[in-house]
Amino acid sequence: MKKKLVALSLTLAMLTSVVMGCGGSSTETASTENAATENADETTASGGGYTIATVVKDMSDPWALRHEEGVKEYAAETGNTCYAKGPAKTDSAEQIQVIEQLISQDIDALCVVPIDPEACTPVLQKARDKGIVVITHEAEGFEACDYDLEAFNNKEYGEAMMDELAKAMNYEGKYVTMVAFLSSVSHNDWMDAAVAHQKEAYPNMELIPEERLECEDNMNMAYEKAKEIIKKYPDIKGFLGASSYDPPGAAKAIDELGMTGQIFAVGTGVASVSGPYLESGSNPCVLCWDPALSGKAMCQLAVMVLNGEKDKIQTGLDLGIDGYNSVNVNGTDISGNAILVINKDNMSEYKF
Repeated sequence: MKKKLVALSLTLAMLTSVVMGCGGSSTETASTENAATENADETTASGGGYTIATVVKDMSDPWALRHEEGVKEYAAETGNTCYAKGPAKTDSAEQIQVIEQLISQDIDALCVVPIDPEACTPVLQKARDKGIVVITHEAEGFEACDYDLEAFNNKEYGEAMMDELAKAMNYEGKYVTMVAFLSSVSHNDWMDAAVAHQKEAYPNMELIPEERLECEDNMNMAYEKAKEIIKKYPDIKGFLGASSYDPPGAAKAIDELGMTGQIFAVGTGVASVSGPYLESGSNPCVLCWDPALSGKAMCQLAVMVLNGEKDKIQTGLDLGIDGYNSVNVNGTDISGNAILVINKDNMSEYKF
């Protein structure tokens, strides 16, 4: 890949020299500039050593767009060619199609946030068989990758969410858990840890005997299901959501049903979506990590693998990115310490 890029750069330089020497027209110059602009997203930095493609869950999601910002920043800072792709909606089959298209191209690494890790296994194994380095995120324990990189220890994150919900509920009452998909590994890990922590630390809280709510990473679905639960269990006091659309969806239902201050929704969220509900109090807080930083950390880890530096990937490794300055390594699972808690008092600090 490096040799190809060097050869391409030399060829372009020679062609540019010839055109300038012949007095190229302004039309030709404009055409060249337009072509460069069109390709800017996929070639953020020229002359880079590696090409790294990142695949997010949904390119229309503010979370994914923030992740893309980090990928572009990494490209600008390092000179590698890095870009983000993803389906137009949160659909596993469409995401797999995006991955298939990318591995048919000349890339060195894939950084993937899989919607359904199990469904992604064949295509990511195909990438690895081709010699492409694969780094995943939100898929702890995943085998079809070189490494899975998490922003934190999943157990600790689930416990932190439960601590915040318990505080809002005054440590008593009924609650329900929500995930994007029942197949979402990390989401279920967080909820399992949260429930286990509740049973040990908050005995006066009670998990409603319902199946975990699956809201398909869709705020309107979270809203509709929350309304159904509130009507079925009018004494419910809490919703704990794993997807960034779960807490605001539940909070919207809480506010519309006039239950603000009586029922609370806590979980993963971002200020750009949960802001109105942080203000109203139906979302006392949301927890998250900065996806821009996780995007940069995934790319940095991919570069280390490509450079043959696996021997350096050990507990205590500093990836040079906030929240990933001393990671924990357990086999191919890596976790940082990047949990953020956002409330109405500090939400202006988080521009995503």
